[in-house]
Amino acid sequence: MNATTTTHTTPMTEEEILAAPESDYMSPRQLGFFRQLLLEEKDQLLNNAQQTTTNLQDNESTPDPSDRASVEEEHTLELRVRDRERKLLKKVEEAIARIESGDYGWCEETGEPIGIARLLARPTATLSLEAQERREKLKKMHGG
Repeated sequence: MNATTTTHTTPMTEEEILAAPESDYMSPRQLGFFRQLLLEEKDQLLNNAQQTTTNLQDNESTPDPSDRASVEEEHTLELRVRDRERKLLKKVEEAIARIESGDYGWCEETGEPIGIARLLARPTATLSLEAQERREKLKKMHGG
């Protein structure tokens, strides 16, 4: 039985990735897991954007001013959510590019591993938790 062949072709589960030894950090299988996770998120964001476009086109104008105000408020809220998602989509695409370039999973500030748990929680992370906390402290100190 050749276990290595099946190991490299089957996608990892979240449990497997959490249980993997440190020496497997950002192995081809782990990168494949995160690539798939990011591609699924990208598809979801693109579907949401398409749905917003459809919703905005489908809503016809209503003569009642209070109904019209409600519809406009809903549109504003939906557009705000989509704007946030558009920014997230850019981060997702950048994370996929980092997988392709071999930089994914490594802190852009320190070069240290970001860590599996952090990447599972935030697959677009570019900083280790420590570097992120340092950056936020500096921001607060400088009023940013």
